[in-house]
Parts: sequence; C-alpha cells; structure tokens
Amino acid sequence: MGAGGFVLVVGPSGAGKDTLLRLAREALAGDPRYVFPRRLVTRAPSAHEDNEPISEEDFSAGEAAGRFALSWRAHGLGYALPASSADLARAGRIVVCNVSRRAVGEARRRLPGVTVVEVTAPPEVLAARLAARGRREDGDLGARLARSASVTADLVVMNDRAPEAGASRLLAHLRAR
Repeated sequence: MGAGGFVLVVGPSGAGKDTLLRLAREALAGDPRYVFPRRLVTRAPSAHEDNEPISEEDFSAGEAAGRFALSWRAHGLGYALPASSADLARAGRIVVCNVSRRAVGEARRRLPGVTVVEVTAPPEVLAARLAARGRREDGDLGARLARSASVTADLVVMNDRAPEAGASRLLAHLRAR
C-alpha cells in the first residue's frame, strides 16, 4: 500500500458533504485503500448523517484523555474522529471524513498527509437544504448561512447539480491520492 493520509471534506451546512461521501464510499466499497470512518457526534444519527453517537460526558472525557485523532465543537455539539483513523492513515490507507472548516488547521498540524476538499453550493440551495432537513441546530438559517470559515482547499466542488456530478469530482481527487 502507498502513502496514506487524510482527505478532509469541508463546507457549509447543507452543501451535501454527507451525500457526496456516501456516493464515494459506495463507489470505493471494494477498494481496501479507502476508509470512511464514522464520526463520533454528541447527537443521534439521522437520515442525513451516519454518525456514531457519543454522550457529552464520554466526549469530554475522550477529548481530555486524547482518545481522538481529531475533535472539535460546532453548533453546540461535539464531533470527533476515532483514534484508529490516524493509525489507518499511518499504515497507508486514505481516510476520508467530514470535518469542520475550523478543525482543518489542527488537522494539518497533527494528522499525516492531509488534503482538503471543500464542498459548497449557492446560498439559496444551502437555505433550501437546511430548511428541508429541519434539525434543531439549524434553527436560525440566516445566521447559519452567514457563518464562514476560511480554508485553503486542494479542490472546491460546487455541488449545485445532481449529486453524482460532485461525487465524480471527489472520486477523482481520492483516486489521484
């Protein structure tokens, strides 16, 4: 196996990151080089996000003990990547995951072989997607859409057409690793 590392998929809420990740995971299902770990989140999984639920207490304890490859807080929730994902990257696997744009700097400092794919869409598309999923933390759509975090991406995917179009760009980046 060649050099491993992380492909961090970032972008605003409603951009379709989890949809593109699901399509990429399905396309690469038979290739052991690629790993799509489930994030630990202090929220139950939903139709829009396949995460591993973790209690606030366990999240805080894990963060304090350094049991995560990467962790961050956003929208009142705790998010983390399992420690095993860093081990997989060091062993030559490509670890593909959705992280906060605010966690990219820390990831670049701590994790091996990081590249960043930013998924985005026009504001009206983001607003419609956020309204349709109706999560509690998506409450004030205007404030949610106004948030931004600057990140230098290796690839920007405008995800405003069929999801397969965005997924094909993500897949091309993954296969080029």
